[in-house]
Amino acid sequence: MRTVRTLTAAALLAGTALLGLPGVAAADSPSPHPSATEGEAAAPTEAGTSFRTATAVRPGQRATAPASTGDYLYWQFPADAAERPTVRATVKLPEAATLQGASTWQLDVYDGLRRRQACRFGSQTKTLPAGTSSVELTCHLRTVRAWAETWSDDPLPGAYYVRLTAVRLAATDIGQPLDVSLDVDVEDTGGAAAVDGSLSTPLVQGSSATVEPEDGWASGWWSTRWLWTAGGAVLAALAGIGGFRLTRGGGRPATVTGRG
Repeated sequence: MRTVRTLTAAALLAGTALLGLPGVAAADSPSPHPSATEGEAAAPTEAGTSFRTATAVRPGQRATAPASTGDYLYWQFPADAAERPTVRATVKLPEAATLQGASTWQLDVYDGLRRRQACRFGSQTKTLPAGTSSVELTCHLRTVRAWAETWSDDPLPGAYYVRLTAVRLAATDIGQPLDVSLDVDVEDTGGAAAVDGSLSTPLVQGSSATVEPEDGWASGWWSTRWLWTAGGAVLAALAGIGGFRLTRGGGRPATVTGRG
């Protein structure tokens, strides 16, 4: 009896498949689930609490993180030679929560040697009055140089650390929930910022995350200045040839005869 039921069920399934009914087709070949991002890493949704645990962010991504007032939040991103990074951070408190006292928020950026980098312009520090529920901070960094003197604090290729915190906060406002978003943009300046020399290795210290540009670190020796140099050499050679042809004349005149 069990054999008859099995054969009957098999025959029904085979007949339904031949007729092309959607129910069995879906059961035999389930559709795959679409992925949110193909070949791209998802944007981070948390922040680190120290330099060593700084969350890695790629330029062009928007990192988000839930936090509380009084926390120190850390991210890190890669910056290569001839690039000019811009960092923007936005802090928002829930609609039901506002700061009762005045507060001062600050956005700091450090290079791979953990030297604090100055901003060319932007609102790096803001003091907010009581009742404010959001703040936006911006830091436009200087152009990263391929090489610099040891005594200089010029930005160098490697990892850059972002620290966001409230440097002045009323005691009654500590622990308030907030949402933070961080955007990192990088502008390529090309050969205008190229220098002679390069670092042997980028300034990337040991941390819990690996920071590296999508195309890898630049070697440092190539820049568009080589194209300008080659173009100038070609123009100089052509100018020399043209000048020679104009000044050499037509040779000895026909009326001049040799001494007999």
